Amino acid sequence: MPTYSAMNSRKKPEGPYETGDQRPSFGKSSHEMARFLDFMEQMQTEIERALSVKSGYSEIRMLINLLRNHLSGKLTTSSSLVANSDLSYGTAMRGIDSLVKRGVIVKRVKTATGKSFSLHPSEKMLQEWQELARRSHSLIGSTLGVNLPTGQSQSSDYFFGASYSQGSVLPPPSILNSKLSINNDLRILVHADPTFMAMNVLKKQFETIFGVGVRSRALSIDRLRDEILTNSTANNSTYDIIACDLPWFGEMAEKGHFLPLDPLIDATGLDTSDFHPEALASARYKGKQYGIPVQTTPELLVYRRDIFENHDLEPPTDIEKTLTAAKQLHDPFSGMSGIAWNAARGTPLGHTFLFVMGAFGQPVLNLTRTASGFDGERVEGENFRPMFDSSQARNAAEYFKELVSYSPPGILNMSWYERARCYADGEVAMAYCATLLAPLFETDSRSAAYGKTQYLPHPTGPGARPVAPIGGYALAIPSNIAPERINPIWTALASLTSAQTVKLYIENGSLVSPRFSVCMDPEVKKISPLISIVDEMARSGVLQSWPRPPVPEISAIIAIAGEEMHDMLLGAKTVDQALNNAQNRADALMRTNGHY
Repeated sequence: MPTYSAMNSRKKPEGPYETGDQRPSFGKSSHEMARFLDFMEQMQTEIERALSVKSGYSEIRMLINLLRNHLSGKLTTSSSLVANSDLSYGTAMRGIDSLVKRGVIVKRVKTATGKSFSLHPSEKMLQEWQELARRSHSLIGSTLGVNLPTGQSQSSDYFFGASYSQGSVLPPPSILNSKLSINNDLRILVHADPTFMAMNVLKKQFETIFGVGVRSRALSIDRLRDEILTNSTANNSTYDIIACDLPWFGEMAEKGHFLPLDPLIDATGLDTSDFHPEALASARYKGKQYGIPVQTTPELLVYRRDIFENHDLEPPTDIEKTLTAAKQLHDPFSGMSGIAWNAARGTPLGHTFLFVMGAFGQPVLNLTRTASGFDGERVEGENFRPMFDSSQARNAAEYFKELVSYSPPGILNMSWYERARCYADGEVAMAYCATLLAPLFETDSRSAAYGKTQYLPHPTGPGARPVAPIGGYALAIPSNIAPERINPIWTALASLTSAQTVKLYIENGSLVSPRFSVCMDPEVKKISPLISIVDEMARSGVLQSWPRPPVPEISAIIAIAGEEMHDMLLGAKTVDQALNNAQNRADALMRTNGHY
């Protein structure tokens, strides 16, 4: 079976699902723009020094200073802009007033008295300077008769604005015209992963964008769910915005913990067509949208291209090839194991079991089959019946039993981070891995797997289609929020999930995006080919949510699978006993909840 990028007829990313040959010169477009601003300022100075021209009124220095501050999250005032303008006070103030009237600069009230203001570049200004960088790069190249570097070279002759000649580039996020009308800070509950860590790094920028303080709390996945449930019992929510794992939306919506967002989407005209459809559908329940995706992070199989080539092994596209490779490459005496995966008791193993059942062609529930797989959004009646008694579930269990023999020591305690770390450190040849942890080996040159990784959907069982189970988070508004905060919180949520902001997360350490436009941005493509790989999976229907359908009971079903399969792997239960117990426990849960 060929690698994924050779399996469909759509336009593909260049090369197979692998990385390492397309390293960016710089990860951050803000760095390129900062260098362009340096160039423009130096050029202005050299013109004034070299030419016998009358110096006088110019807005360029003020605009450069304003843009620099915006990119670094620093607040700009009229007095600081005047001080850096090389103009007299009166002339500079008249210039600022003119720029405000022309819509180039946004003047935003800082205090309740309305007497103090901050200055910010408008969206119009950001787009204009981005276009200037693109045009300047093209003009210099054509005038001098040279092809300027386009980001692949690491040499010192890399010039400003290289990426601006490669296509449609998303500008940095612009500030709100007026600060959020909320008392106190914006309060956010998130998951402790690279995307939300990037959000924390960008705290200053977001405080500048919103005009209020931002407080975020990051928790591990199980603690995050517990905190969401605890917060729902309070009279007034502790948080304004909550990052919710996609499969939890059925439970949270059914229990009324989140506000339906459709009225806000309709009122503000938020365009949802740019989101990966499966990510958007995963945050929807009974036809209502309860969350806006902020990251799309499928679980893939990653493997060391160099090791497979050295051993003349085929890509592990199916279960048989995966087991063959794991067995051949497993050599604990030399410090190399065959494969790492989630085998820790409970939630980690439960997720992996559901995903591998899907790779054998069967969701954990009796979902209705569709042309592209199964319908995980419209679940009713017999669709809720668990499928642990299926042949595919048995195949998945037997597969896990065999994998243990080719796994690292302590595999039964291994979960998300540990398996990715194990792969990044060169201790395994393959790993099931969520893309949100790919920066451990995709962008860290110290990793043994850096530049040597290839990506595949889950290895398939006989007759099954390739599938990459979707994960990730969407931002939601708790239903027990004070009513007067809802509209400004929605404004903040829309900004935090915008294409420009998602790009900012990627520029600061994340490698996941739920938006097509972000994945197509040439600067984003330069950061890592993995982003385009996932985008192509979304476009071709390989990205799917049905292996972990967002029904209200999904967390309990995951826990059941993770407990019963762990007992099986420990040898405390046979395969039949573990599957029968899982079927009976899940069936009792569904019957108790009145599904059939």
